[in-house]
Amino acid sequence: MVEELSLAHGLVRYLHILLFVYWLGGDAGVFYSSGFVTNPKLSREQRLTAFKIFVNLDMLPRYCLALMLTVGGVLAEFVGYEHPLWQTIAIVALGPIWVWVVHTIHVKEGTAFGKQLAAIDRWFRVFMIFALLASVAYHWTTGPLRPYPWLAAKLLIFAFLIFCGFMIRVKIPPFMEGFKTLATTGPTLESDRQMQEGMAASRPYVLLIWAGVAISALIGVLKPGQGPLG
Repeated sequence: MVEELSLAHGLVRYLHILLFVYWLGGDAGVFYSSGFVTNPKLSREQRLTAFKIFVNLDMLPRYCLALMLTVGGVLAEFVGYEHPLWQTIAIVALGPIWVWVVHTIHVKEGTAFGKQLAAIDRWFRVFMIFALLASVAYHWTTGPLRPYPWLAAKLLIFAFLIFCGFMIRVKIPPFMEGFKTLATTGPTLESDRQMQEGMAASRPYVLLIWAGVAISALIGVLKPGQGPLG
């Protein structure tokens, strides 16, 4: 039984590491390919191809974010943090459901169902930001989180990462408007300006996400403040 638990713990840790790797790596690829989309020196066909790479590669960090709470929550159980049964069920269910939502929004983009699901997803992300902040505050005040300050920090960082992703969605519309012009009638000075401005406005939040993911991974490795039983 002990060996089986050790194997399960190792596999979940491995999956947790993979999520960090593909999140950061995928995001870096998205950021790099965006430069080709906004480059007015490239042909329209080259920029459209770069956009396909940009959009499809962007799904990797989106999937990773959707799965991170589930994998992290299960991993927390292995290091001693006990969730109530209802919370465990919610944590385990969250990842697969959220991945399905993210994937369906992508494949159903432009349809009525896709738009409706995207709106639900936006509000859910707002809810998750406040839910995580409230949960950390409550469980820290009442005691269960105090032996695991590193876990509290990771949850707060995750709420911040969701916020940054939400802000990218707020700032990116000019880029998308410019791209529509590029894709339909061809690039113009105005469309190029829109794309560059939209990407520039989003860039600080992209960099903050990179920093947040990297810091969260470091906290998970070092576990600062962890008691001797952790």
